Amino acid sequence: MAASVPTFPGTLDSLEAIRTFVGDAAARAGLDSGAVYRLALAVDEVATNVVMHGYEENNCSGSIEVDSAIEDGALVVRMFDTSPAYTPDDHEVLQEDLARALEDREPGGLGLFLTVQSVDEFRYERRDGRNVHDFRVNLR
Repeated sequence: MAASVPTFPGTLDSLEAIRTFVGDAAARAGLDSGAVYRLALAVDEVATNVVMHGYEENNCSGSIEVDSAIEDGALVVRMFDTSPAYTPDDHEVLQEDLARALEDREPGGLGLFLTVQSVDEFRYERRDGRNVHDFRVNLR
C-alpha cells in the first residue's frame, strides 16, 4: 500500500469521493466495468455503515482512509476507520433468511451480504485501534 493513504472525513458527503477513488483504482488495475461496479458497491456499502453505524450512532466522528494496491494477482482496496469495533459475523445473513418475506425478517445485514457477494474476498480485522476492511478482486 502507498505511504500516503488518502483520507476522507467520516461523513456521508465523502461517499462520492470514495467511490471515485475506488473506481479509478479499479480502472487502472484493468478490471472490466462489471467488476468495477461490484467493487465500488462493496466499498460504498461498508463506508456507509462506518459513517452511519460506526460514527453517527455512537455520537463520534473520525475519518476513513482508503488505499489500493496490486497484491498476489488481485486488486486490494483497504479501508481504515477508527469507529468502534464490530464483528461482521454477527451481521451474517443466512440463506434461509433470504428466502423469507421482508416483513418476516429482522432488518439489517444485507449490506454485508452484498459486500461479500460483490468481491472475491472480504476480510475484516481490528488492528491498532482501527477497523481494517480488505476488499480483494482477482485480476484475470
